[in-house]
Amino acid sequence: MSAVRKFFLASLMSLSAHAAFAEDNLLFQYSWIPSGEYAPISAGIQKGFFKEAGIDLSVTSGHGSGDAVNKVAAGVAPFGDGDISAVMTARQRTNAPVKCMMSLQTVSPHALFVLDDSNIKSLRDVAGKSLATSPGNSHYLYFPLVAKMNGIDPASVKWTTVDAGALAPMLIAGKVDGATLFAINWYYQNKMAEKQGKKIRIIPFSDYGFKIYAYCIHGNEEFVKAHPDLTRRFFAALQKSYLWAQDHIEEAAELHKKMNPETDVDDTVGTLKTQFQYMFNDQTKRDGFGYFNPGQLEETYKVVAASQNLPANVDGSQFVDTSYLPKK
Repeated sequence: MSAVRKFFLASLMSLSAHAAFAEDNLLFQYSWIPSGEYAPISAGIQKGFFKEAGIDLSVTSGHGSGDAVNKVAAGVAPFGDGDISAVMTARQRTNAPVKCMMSLQTVSPHALFVLDDSNIKSLRDVAGKSLATSPGNSHYLYFPLVAKMNGIDPASVKWTTVDAGALAPMLIAGKVDGATLFAINWYYQNKMAEKQGKKIRIIPFSDYGFKIYAYCIHGNEEFVKAHPDLTRRFFAALQKSYLWAQDHIEEAAELHKKMNPETDVDDTVGTLKTQFQYMFNDQTKRDGFGYFNPGQLEETYKVVAASQNLPANVDGSQFVDTSYLPKK
């Protein structure tokens, strides 16, 4: 065979391989609107990390963790993000074919927001106070457990339920003593408060014995079984995207705005700096980025089961599968 012919055939094989990779289109289901916490994924798309893995990744907005889990279970998208509690609840109640495949928040960002000049200095000061929550808010479900851990009568708190978008404004206006929000959203909520001469302080549940996993990347078991190589390539690119964003926060925020013009770069930078504290920490160093610790996983299920009235004494390992992550 001539050298020219060999070169021609090799070129055809290369083009065929590239074409095969180009056919791997994936849809990722966000659990919420594309706010700043999703900047690592936007950066991974625009830096070409997914393309390098042979993946054309697109994303779509959602309406909460439960919504994202239901859509992934139904095959609308093969992968999505959401709270591990939604995955555990869906598997227990409906046998949904969904598992957490990569841990994101190894420390729970559930928190109580109060004004800096509030007389609520710790979680133990909430008795008799008025707190705002939103419909289906996991903070509200978890609060009785955290309260009891700290000798607080959950019934001593007066709750007001409002739309999620009204939580911070109500707090800033002084209509409630505190509001249940995720700590990763503190930066832009505090900016809103500072415009009115106030400041928001975070009281994290994790400082009061609440040691559970929160957000994870979940996947459809049937899709994963049918596409193991694609799944491995996806998680390698996803992990690379988060690790890159950790070291390039400002650039990740700029890339996120290019994909989502409605976002604010400064808000995204602030969100990422806070979010990464809950993602990259002592637990991450102990177990490896994306992996789950068996003991913490069991504790997480106990908390979820108690808050959602699920069966007790269930093996937590059935809710996760990290075998497709890059090796530690």
